[in-house]
Amino acid sequence: MKRYAQFCPVAKAAQVFCERWTPLILRELGSGVTRFSELDRGVPLMSRSMLSRRLQALESEGIIERRPNAAGRGWTYHLTSAGREFLPIVDALGAWGQRWSRRQLAEGEVDIELLLWAMERDVRTDAFGDRRTVVQLDFVDQPSSRRRWWFVNDPGDVQLCLQEPGFDVDLYLSVRLRDLVHIWRGDLPLGNALESHRLEAVGPLPLRRALRDWLARQVPAGEAGVQSGRRL
Repeated sequence: MKRYAQFCPVAKAAQVFCERWTPLILRELGSGVTRFSELDRGVPLMSRSMLSRRLQALESEGIIERRPNAAGRGWTYHLTSAGREFLPIVDALGAWGQRWSRRQLAEGEVDIELLLWAMERDVRTDAFGDRRTVVQLDFVDQPSSRRRWWFVNDPGDVQLCLQEPGFDVDLYLSVRLRDLVHIWRGDLPLGNALESHRLEAVGPLPLRRALRDWLARQVPAGEAGVQSGRRL
């Protein structure tokens, strides 16, 4: 961890928080992620060895704590009180990014795996009511091996499936990857996307009406002033 060699509290806090990848790790932990494999999915360009070292550094600083995995071998990772006090800063960064970073996304920033992971983690599973609802997502601009995905929504739970899940599909969505990223970020309003046919939704009217709620994850407290604000 690089040090500023200053006693200033801003410098001391920046040593911990401003290290590369740290805000993204805190973002994932703040959203409820606890397992190493889940953190690895949330920061896909970070090597596993770097992630391991960064978690050790954050633990030594008292920002996170490890706990034995109750479900089996290994560890789970959790924010301490000190770590949770960083979350409003993470939310404020998201609010700033939502308000001011409106430039066109670069090719490398349009990441299908990161988008799908964020959706699996954050869509509103209660949007479709108390019955299982299967949403098929078709990326029309992607190769066949990465084109079709399924979200199985059960009350209180959603699962991303890489192959047909064996249930009837209730709602079909067709969209370009870049357009769905903009919808998820809040840059492209859902109504505009549907009206312009940048997003096609086929299914019963009640499910199409519920699509807005399904995609509208809870807005973090630090983003309360930014309508439709999201953290990927």
